[in-house]
Amino acid sequence: MPFALLLLGLAVFAQGTSEFMLSGLGPAIARDLGVSVSTAGALTSAFAAGMVVGAPLVAGLARRWPRRGALLAFLGVFLAAHVVGALTDSFTVLLVTRVAGAFANAGFLAVALVAAVGMVPAGATARATSTLLGGVTLACVAGVPAGAVLGELWGWRAAFWAVALVSLPALVAVAWSVPGGAAEGAPPALRGELRSLRDSRLLVTLLLGALLNGATFCTFTYLAPLVTEVTGLGDGWVPAVLALFGAGAFLGVTVAGRLADRRPLAVLGCGGLALGAGWCALALGAGHAVLALALVLAQGALSFGVGSTLIARALSAAPGAPTLAGGFATAAFNVGAAVGPWAGGTVLGAGLGYRAPVWVSAGLVAAAFVVAGVAGRGIRERRADGQPLRR
Repeated sequence: MPFALLLLGLAVFAQGTSEFMLSGLGPAIARDLGVSVSTAGALTSAFAAGMVVGAPLVAGLARRWPRRGALLAFLGVFLAAHVVGALTDSFTVLLVTRVAGAFANAGFLAVALVAAVGMVPAGATARATSTLLGGVTLACVAGVPAGAVLGELWGWRAAFWAVALVSLPALVAVAWSVPGGAAEGAPPALRGELRSLRDSRLLVTLLLGALLNGATFCTFTYLAPLVTEVTGLGDGWVPAVLALFGAGAFLGVTVAGRLADRRPLAVLGCGGLALGAGWCALALGAGHAVLALALVLAQGALSFGVGSTLIARALSAAPGAPTLAGGFATAAFNVGAAVGPWAGGTVLGAGLGYRAPVWVSAGLVAAAFVVAGVAGRGIRERRADGQPLRR
């Protein structure tokens, strides 16, 4: 993989740490700002909602900007949002900074995905995508647990300061490694790119990504209270459990990146079945520490392995929309990241217990298989009738 692509992963690491770290900081934020745990969980949904709206919007606005300039601008706004978040005593202000940081994150990731695919040969899209998303998984392994430790030792604000500090060398790395100027060429017309996004296979892929990422975030957002209240582990175990999930995620994107360019349907089918079964097993076996820890590792691997494969499929399905494809893929996945915590918070608020979000995750994976089955049948019928697959 090109060295510039690895350096882009450093910025994604900082942003991934911010996106995921609230799973370990939610209770502390709730106590400090005087809100409930489920209300604090809305910070995760707000970040994801900002990315949903921001990804296609800022991708469209920045499509004619030099990539280096766009990446630096987005990363600078992201850094500033975390400085303000670390200083505020208002939950409302913190919520606004999460949305602002999400817009910046969305723009950065949308441009970075397109840049990453452009750095590698045509047959290595999945591997390039998984390399970039490796920054997110490393955030789960190191950044998120470190944020939880900082929050436990010096308060949740320390984690926000840490994200801002990590973003500084990421700014330098992007400025040094990513080419700028007009050498990238003029993008296609915006209307033509939007027309390319109507491909039925692309739309199905985006919907599947939203459902599966919703399943991931539904459980991950409330993983800390699950392991402390149901599994019976102490608060000191939370960083280790989060790191375990992240280690699985890194393993998943690494393996999937090597397999998905050759056998994407096998990765999606077998991985999806195992993912749904794993959520059911975790819901049933969360009270047994060894089993729960093993399943956290496995679910991290399966969630991110299948997810990164779907992102690569989305980019490959939209060759006529090189600029907006990354934005819409980011938006679709963050629809799930917004809906998942909301769904988990809803079942928790209904008094169904900390296992309930895991059952919701299993249901979302089942829904994804229903969608895939219906869509696959429709595609086969259109092929048999000689109808085009684009609409």
